[in-house]
Amino acid sequence: MSAENAAVNFSELVNKNKQTLSRLKESPRLLLHRRDGEDLVLTTAARAEQDQTVVSAATRMLAAMARRDPGATELLLDILPDAFPWIRYLPEPDVHAFAVELVDTMRAADSIVNSASVAQMLIAWQHTAEVYSDPELLTALTTDHDADYGPAPDPRASA
Repeated sequence: MSAENAAVNFSELVNKNKQTLSRLKESPRLLLHRRDGEDLVLTTAARAEQDQTVVSAATRMLAAMARRDPGATELLLDILPDAFPWIRYLPEPDVHAFAVELVDTMRAADSIVNSASVAQMLIAWQHTAEVYSDPELLTALTTDHDADYGPAPDPRASA
């Protein structure tokens, strides 16, 4: 969370709810630290709707540019390393595949107002770049191994 967002313990919201909620007037989001769970972000419905509107507009513009003008695709390929420095480790065909998948996934996610698939796709591509960045790991994962170790054990059996 950026410095402009306030942060409090979740217990403050429970114990001093009016005082804690008043902090949303000064900050667009309130980070709620939880002791026994993942932190939460509290914002107003209007702010959440604004955020979604901005993301949706940016997604639609990016998708429209990529579809209409081959030069825009080249521009996208040129700027991607600035936004995602790790793509420098990807082979050239994968950079293009990443760009296409990014635009397509963003459009699909926007249509259902759920960005989880975009985040997962970015993480998966970043992990792919990490493999390409490590020659030993790349060799280990791309070498054809002749050994057959038989069927994998059922992971539920060891739980």
